[in-house]
Amino acid sequence: MELRFLHFYPDLMNLYGSYANVSVLKRYLEQLGHTVTVEAVVPGGPAEIAGADFLYMGAGTERAQKAALADFARFGEAVRTAAESDVTVLFAGTAMELLGKTITDQSGTVYDGIALANFSAVQGKIRFVEDVYGSTDLYDEPVVGFMNKCSVITGVETPLLTGISLGYGNQGEKTPEGFHRKNVFASELTGPILVKNPRLLETVAAAILARRGESLPEVRPKDPWAEAGYAITAEQLKLRCQNS
Repeated sequence: MELRFLHFYPDLMNLYGSYANVSVLKRYLEQLGHTVTVEAVVPGGPAEIAGADFLYMGAGTERAQKAALADFARFGEAVRTAAESDVTVLFAGTAMELLGKTITDQSGTVYDGIALANFSAVQGKIRFVEDVYGSTDLYDEPVVGFMNKCSVITGVETPLLTGISLGYGNQGEKTPEGFHRKNVFASELTGPILVKNPRLLETVAAAILARRGESLPEVRPKDPWAEAGYAITAEQLKLRCQNS
């Protein structure tokens, strides 16, 4: 099967090695025998969202985020339409906030998001910096990652991480984190999140294939380095939770 990815602003929004989310997903699907083409979307450039199988944007500074939003707003209707038709979407880091209704910066200036979801972000002077250990309703294994943000997000009805034992979520310490609806996955966790969480990688890949009428095979590709890294990270963060 031929699959087409759109990677929005890979240079502008690429903190914490965010590009690796696309790289690891592409490699995973290619190991399953599929052909994956990644199209970079740059500010002012074209983007054919209709027919895409996966839409992605990574993390950026708050300044870069506003620059990305200024261009991304023109795709709002098309992205909302794609999401409603079950196209798989992953927005990581500060890109998550672009999917909501509004972003308010430290000066009080309000920016309109694309309103794919009904949440709002308010950015302050305090940064939330911490490892994160949480749970999701998508599978049984813990979710791990790293948080470095200055925003409080309110109005999320369906979080990606339904519980957090360590670190910060949408509204503060140990609150639910991210956003998930249909095939839209969004989280401020960095690391990158698909590299750090092999089960989430499988979940996103499965969503892409399911929309095209296929499912993951019982025998799946395994990256021993990623699996080992996840196991160590999860165990150490679990111990921190138990000792706190």
